[in-house]
Amino acid sequence: MSQLEAYRNELQLDYFSDSYRRFESDFYRYSALDTPLTFLTDDILLAMAKSGKNYFKLNKENAKDHRNHYFIFTIEQVKDSPLTRKFRYEKAVTQLT
Repeated sequence: MSQLEAYRNELQLDYFSDSYRRFESDFYRYSALDTPLTFLTDDILLAMAKSGKNYFKLNKENAKDHRNHYFIFTIEQVKDSPLTRKFRYEKAVTQLT
């Protein structure tokens, strides 16, 4: 079993929420990657869960403006499933230096 499969039901984004639509919009505003966000979300969630961080970094090499961008999330425990964590997007922060 891969790490992603182990976490599959424990890590969630609310794809139909306003926060996800803002995340999607911000991601495409800054990202120079050719890979659609849909194909990256599982890896992004897994990286945040394994690192214990509530953000992930789009590094300057993969950004349109050649700056580091941090996408910050709030992590909530799902009441009906204590092992499940829901990631709610809050904002993007750009490193200016």
